Amino acid sequence: MLEMTRDAFEELVAQALDRIPPELTRVMDNVAVFVEDEPAAEDPELLGLYEGTPLTERGEWYAGVLPDRISLYMGPTLRYCATAEEVVEEVAVTVVHEIAHHFGIEDDRLHELGWG
Repeated sequence: MLEMTRDAFEELVAQALDRIPPELTRVMDNVAVFVEDEPAAEDPELLGLYEGTPLTERGEWYAGVLPDRISLYMGPTLRYCATAEEVVEEVAVTVVHEIAHHFGIEDDRLHELGWG
């Protein structure tokens, strides 16, 4: 498994978030991003997870709720990638993928667009 400090991995996530165009980040609403060591045991290879209500499904009822949560999983990402360069690329892809879920874009469409 590739070695990387938690701080270095978190910095890659921050850099990936900084690359999201401002016109998109301005409309992101009530979402928080976290780095976790590992996903739930039932899905040990999961690189990222979006939990919440996508913007496309929010209505007048959406008020006073906890923020949506985007989790990026360090362990599976480091096991999946062979080089530090691959980690940089995979983190960027995973960040875009999970943010796309916040915007209501489903997995099938993300795979079609190359962000699977």
